[in-house]
Amino acid sequence: MARSLLGVAAIVCAVLPAQAAARPNIVLILADDMGSGDIHALNPASKIPTPHLDALAAAGMAFTDAHTPSAVCTPTRYGLLTGRYCWRGRLKRGVLNGYGARLIEEGRDTLGDLLHEAGYHTGVVGKWHLGLGWPKREGDPQQIDFTQPIGDVPNALGFDWSHIIPASLDFPPYVYIDDGRVTDPETVIQPQQPFPAFLRRGPRARDFVMEDALDHLTEQAVGFIEQRAKQDEPFFLYFPLTAPHKPTLPHPRFRGKSGLADYGDFVMQVDHTVGEVLRALDAAGVADETLVLYTSDNGSYMYRYDDPEQQDHTDDASVQGYRAANHRANGPYRGTKADIYEAGHRVPFLVRWPGRVAAGSRCAETVCLTDVMATFAELVGVEMGRERGEDSFSFLPLARGEERAEPRPPVIHHSAAGMFAIREGRWKLVAGNGSGGRAKPAGKPFEEPFQLYDMAADVGEAKDVIDEHPEVAARLVEELARIREGGRSGR
Repeated sequence: MARSLLGVAAIVCAVLPAQAAARPNIVLILADDMGSGDIHALNPASKIPTPHLDALAAAGMAFTDAHTPSAVCTPTRYGLLTGRYCWRGRLKRGVLNGYGARLIEEGRDTLGDLLHEAGYHTGVVGKWHLGLGWPKREGDPQQIDFTQPIGDVPNALGFDWSHIIPASLDFPPYVYIDDGRVTDPETVIQPQQPFPAFLRRGPRARDFVMEDALDHLTEQAVGFIEQRAKQDEPFFLYFPLTAPHKPTLPHPRFRGKSGLADYGDFVMQVDHTVGEVLRALDAAGVADETLVLYTSDNGSYMYRYDDPEQQDHTDDASVQGYRAANHRANGPYRGTKADIYEAGHRVPFLVRWPGRVAAGSRCAETVCLTDVMATFAELVGVEMGRERGEDSFSFLPLARGEERAEPRPPVIHHSAAGMFAIREGRWKLVAGNGSGGRAKPAGKPFEEPFQLYDMAADVGEAKDVIDEHPEVAARLVEELARIREGGRSGR
């Protein structure tokens, strides 16, 4: 098993006594571009205060070998909500923009559908980034009519209520959409801006202020919890955040607080946001009957500079990286967001479920965000069948401190440029000759030489051992082909 940021080399999970627990409420918080090294509980060397995330980790389990199905956001969100790798569908690389059409296919169930079937009231607040059905202006199909209802919103995908932004906070149109209606149809043109306040040019609603967006969405999420906690039926809240993704624009009350410039301040605001959600659960009296899962859609975009003389984000906020001595947003892992290397897809993964998940526990088994669907299905007693979650395998036994009935099939990693890797136990094979993303050389998918890393001995992927273990590489190449071509991960 791979070493974690905490140095955990094995699962440390105490089995708790069973308690009478009907279906718990579920809150799923998905950060946008947060690295494992950003959370102090996972990286004690981090100088960024994250007291609420630390408390979440202390009250539950940290999965220290957790991965996103993609190193960028749209395909990860598809995989999280459907339990299926996105590259099995039409999006083979990259992400959608704010105007993209619906990505989740007709008839494909989501977490919302699954939990709705189990009697949950379902809601989503935050960044959607899975495509919408934008209405066009009459006589001008190139322009959106913001006054008309929008099609293919989350309400058509199993969610009873939705309050979202279309895509990342740097993609126009910059509008809030409540149950398929833009909250303020009057727009102005938002100019393009450089990093850290990175924005693309496009229409922005008058009620949309970038620095206020995370607070606004948090208020909506807290309101949902307050309202639904009063009802008899359990609730599911999917809360995909807008931060610390670019534009790196923390609210003014957080500026200068971290000592690590805008990015560090933004991570502090994310931590505060998590704290507001946890406080809302406490205030509503439902914390003990709610499962909270916190993770991220991919690793951080902040580069690590090993040169001690390199100018970094603390010297100039327009620099997109830190000297290693100042901060390692992705901990000990190689690369950044978008890469096939670990920093692209190994993410924080914290689970709190009082009375069922042991406080302060750790699990070093490999899991993937596609596994959330099968886990929730087992949790609420819904049959998965073969038409749901082709790449999803429940980690509920692990969270409860038990062993899986059978090993999970290998996890498939995927980079922004469509490069594949396969992870099985200690071995990781990269089916390409570079990062497949931002790190140089980027290389190309399926061009040799392939790469093989021993994750138990070399979590930083510093030594390619493919020449020493050609038989392992050959076996993993075959297994990758089987999973890609077979339509599902299981046999």
